[in-house]
Amino acid sequence: MTAYDELLAGISNGGKLAEAPPLPLPDELELQALWFAGAFGRDFTDHQGRAIRIIQFGEWNRTAGPDFLRAVVEIDGGKHDGALELDLEPADWEAHGHGSDPAFNDVVLHVTFRPPATTTFTRTAEHREVPHVSMPAQLIQQALQLPTRDIAIARPGRCVHPLSKLPEDTLRSLLQQSSEHRAALKAARFLKTADAHGRDAALYHAAAETLGYRANALAMRLLAQRVPLSALKENPDDIEALLFGAAGFLSPELHEKAPLDTRDHLRQLWDTWWKHRGNWESTHPIPWKLHGQRPANHPHRRVAALATLVRNWPTFRKRALGRPFSPKTTTAFLAELADPFWTHRHTLSSAASARPIALFGKSQATELLANHLIPLALHEDPRLDFEAYLKLPAGAKNEKVRRCAIRLFGSEEVAKPWLKKAAHHQALLQIYHDFCLEDLSDCHDCPFPEQLSQWS
Repeated sequence: MTAYDELLAGISNGGKLAEAPPLPLPDELELQALWFAGAFGRDFTDHQGRAIRIIQFGEWNRTAGPDFLRAVVEIDGGKHDGALELDLEPADWEAHGHGSDPAFNDVVLHVTFRPPATTTFTRTAEHREVPHVSMPAQLIQQALQLPTRDIAIARPGRCVHPLSKLPEDTLRSLLQQSSEHRAALKAARFLKTADAHGRDAALYHAAAETLGYRANALAMRLLAQRVPLSALKENPDDIEALLFGAAGFLSPELHEKAPLDTRDHLRQLWDTWWKHRGNWESTHPIPWKLHGQRPANHPHRRVAALATLVRNWPTFRKRALGRPFSPKTTTAFLAELADPFWTHRHTLSSAASARPIALFGKSQATELLANHLIPLALHEDPRLDFEAYLKLPAGAKNEKVRRCAIRLFGSEEVAKPWLKKAAHHQALLQIYHDFCLEDLSDCHDCPFPEQLSQWS
């Protein structure tokens, strides 16, 4: 156990600084995405005390009916194949009419995320009892990794003074251990998805989520889950059409709105998607956020970047998952990704840009490495150490990093020496998450300032 782990272990209430009302759950769509990613694990206990193990997570249902089809579940050693249904509460099974709907007759497991208010009975229209798992609060907390509150006021905290008194080497050690703690959490998340779907799929999901950035991270994750990498590999000439069609971005009307020099490309995409749409079109739209985005962050470009990445998958996989891992060569590979159409377009219907536009910019490359690839390599590759991680420059400071700097150091100017490396950004974000966002006393009762004494 590192000294940073001991700091966390010293916090009362199982890691919380103060008792707080339970955080509201995300909506069902995000919970479904987390479930499919294996974030909750695969081993559970049902309402009768039986051991439940998810053998196959199945695939997303694109029409009405249960959430996931063709899953395989082991119940007390016996394997059952069928559908899975996820609801917020046990009572939702009857409230949503599943018990009288024949489409739910082959459900083999009902998963819920709030404890039952009353005794419930999950039954099908054929009066067969469906095994029911009520997700334990601890697993939900681990999967969501959400702190007690979303934000801490951007003003200096009580830790400014003790941090300012730490010798530089001591402060560097604190940030290293905090960063390594965060990397271990991220590696564990990647490996859960790899356990559920394989390492290639986990890498594909990680790249999609990174390209979505904050506004469309969930949307891109859903797209990658709904159109698996294996299906794209089977149709290498149709990758872009499959992704744009499944994303809901292709329509006959779009062709009429597009400039003349883009219509041939749109026609090719539409003609290809038309052949596949029966297999991949969904009645459940992906919740894209199209407005308020910089042109380079438009979802069309993000989907195009994912398509280009998949077309170059063997090289990308070697760079991302090969050992020894090299942040420099991986970043260089991502920077060189190009596409004849998308290197000069922001959207499917925009005019061509005179200047080329990077498909996978430096900021996105840094995010992918810091949030997924380097944590995994630190976990698996003994040849990659923290000093190599420190060579990765930080991306742009976002609002949360700025708040961290002010809260911990008093100002961005004082924090400036620790804002240059991606590893230090991750370190500050983890301290902010573990202490500032878990404190409900407006800094008064936070133990972090006093605990810092052990670092000296």
